[in-house]
Amino acid sequence: MTRIQEKFNQLKSKNEAALISYIMAGYPSEKATLSAVRGLIKGGTDIIELGFPFSDPIADGPTIQMASTESLNKGTKIDDFFAIVKKIRKEADIPLVLMTYTNILYNQTYQKFISRAKKAGIDGLILPDMAIEESKDYVKAAKKSGMDTIFLVSPNTQNDRLKKIIKATSGFLYMVAVFGTTGVQTKIHKYTIDALKNTKRSANGKIPVGVGFGISTDKDVHKYVSSGADAVIVGSANIKIMENTPANKIESKIFTFTKKLKNKTR
Repeated sequence: MTRIQEKFNQLKSKNEAALISYIMAGYPSEKATLSAVRGLIKGGTDIIELGFPFSDPIADGPTIQMASTESLNKGTKIDDFFAIVKKIRKEADIPLVLMTYTNILYNQTYQKFISRAKKAGIDGLILPDMAIEESKDYVKAAKKSGMDTIFLVSPNTQNDRLKKIIKATSGFLYMVAVFGTTGVQTKIHKYTIDALKNTKRSANGKIPVGVGFGISTDKDVHKYVSSGADAVIVGSANIKIMENTPANKIESKIFTFTKKLKNKTR
């Protein structure tokens, strides 16, 4: 059983949903990344999703694209990413998920990359551009290393395809809340709540269902958790805080924000 699966089991026994927090590795610096991680952990986040920058991040909105571009411009390489993961692992046992794009893995071969990621301390992978129809080798390599494969579904994913994705998914299923890219939204749509309930029915307790994209307030968290989400994923809001906060205050700002969100998962 992976750290991710253990975490969801623990939360289920306490009748809690998971708070999953995203930040971009290397943004605005390695030191700031580690400060944010400490703030997230102290604030009570359950799982940390670490982005690795990519030149064409198709699933990401302007905020995360900006963070990705800045991280790349500062020279963040995959070796730097794994170095950050190893530093986190010296301080914490929290589940860590790597979010990036398929080419990053494909260029090294799936098995080689996943084995290296696992050794560094990564527990799961999110690849927004990994199509279920092309995922056989990826899923096989991940299973061999005991790595969770977290696939994405959207509000318009058809039920037959949804079932195939659920079958290939481990750790948790990531339901995209909105049509479009990541970013802070102004409202929660009825179609999202309907899709969440349908996805939960299809999952039938086999896999936890997390909701992400556009979640930025404690009210958003409460709404999704009360509608049945097993996890809520917050990303752009964390990046916004880091963008607008002096380096020496990032940890405390992230801590305060995270604590407020986590309180609504209970």
